[in-house]
Amino acid sequence: MVVTAIAQIGMAFHNYINLADAVRVGARVAVVSRSAASPTSTTQTAVRNAASGLSSTSLAIQVTSTWQSGADVTVSATYPYTISIFGIPVRSGSLTSSTTQRVE
Repeated sequence: MVVTAIAQIGMAFHNYINLADAVRVGARVAVVSRSAASPTSTTQTAVRNAASGLSSTSLAIQVTSTWQSGADVTVSATYPYTISIFGIPVRSGSLTSSTTQRVE
């Protein structure tokens, strides 16, 4: 039972690492995409592409910015997780990551 719990927690942590990396990649794309036709869509696509280990349908992405040079852009994402032992859910919730960078 303990080994199963450790494996489930490890999988949730792995998903969090993927989420944090995808948000960071999305923020980097966002700061250089203000001249794109739709910088928000470009940023969301970058996050989804970088989160290759996560289900894109369960990934909720929010991009906040005025898209002016020197303004901040914040990219946030949430992803659900469930830790279950022998098929019985013990804990569930949402993994959350957010990154703020300055628009170039």
